Amino acid sequence: SSHEHKLNFKKSKDMCLSYIQDAMLQKQWKKAAEFLTFYIESLEKDFSRQSVSPSALIWRIGSEILSQLSCSSMKEFNSFIEQMKTLGVKRYLKVCLEHAFRLLCNGQIDEAYQILSLAESWRFGEETAIQDKEMKLIQAYRGLLDYYSWSKQKNILLEHGQDGFEDLSVEQEMHNCFRKAAVNLREIIKVPGVWDQFVKCYVDLLEFYGDHNEARQVLNEYAYNSKFPANPNAHVYLYQFLKRHGESKKSLMSALKILHDTVPSHELMIDFNTMLQKSSK
Repeated sequence: SSHEHKLNFKKSKDMCLSYIQDAMLQKQWKKAAEFLTFYIESLEKDFSRQSVSPSALIWRIGSEILSQLSCSSMKEFNSFIEQMKTLGVKRYLKVCLEHAFRLLCNGQIDEAYQILSLAESWRFGEETAIQDKEMKLIQAYRGLLDYYSWSKQKNILLEHGQDGFEDLSVEQEMHNCFRKAAVNLREIIKVPGVWDQFVKCYVDLLEFYGDHNEARQVLNEYAYNSKFPANPNAHVYLYQFLKRHGESKKSLMSALKILHDTVPSHELMIDFNTMLQKSSK
């Protein structure tokens, strides 16, 4: 009967997932891949009327197996992940992000940038508005790669010096990367959250071009805005910025006092202790 078929299908599906989980926990990646194949085949052969949408499971498990299998290639992963993108628009941007991360881990920075750029131009009716936060992440990571390109160009210029280097294309490319990176990084750090790497890169850009006031404002907002989660690193970055720019000991101690309240074992407490001993109070 149809009811009995549904029960048997659910039982076998759950059992297969359990086998996959056990194999993954034991790092038996080839075995896990075989069970995943059986799992997908069983879904294709299911004739019950109940709609089954396990695409997220297949994407998560398949990505992990392919990343761990020594015999798998980047070509296979690319093929698999492109198929995953077509399984559901609700997960499209998340799959694109994972694809970009995998490419970055494999040293394929240009390819990762292209994936993020394509994802940024993706539109699918109302889904685009719903996935606004994910789209901001796509833009932010693209900004991070623009920062990486800017940093490379900057190092080339610094290595040769302004007088001994006449290739204006490098300097122009550096400024283009700066503009693109600054726009996207500025947007993501407005959203309450933990954005350590993005904040550090954005402040580095601002400091290089001498915009210390905005850099200070960004760090103050990141450290003291109550809408953001408590984050000891925010106070570390603020303290390091203030110290670089020769701020007063009162300002330095103020930044470290909050860090002391949250992480009293932080290595910067040695600096805090030294300043306290030298203070009049």
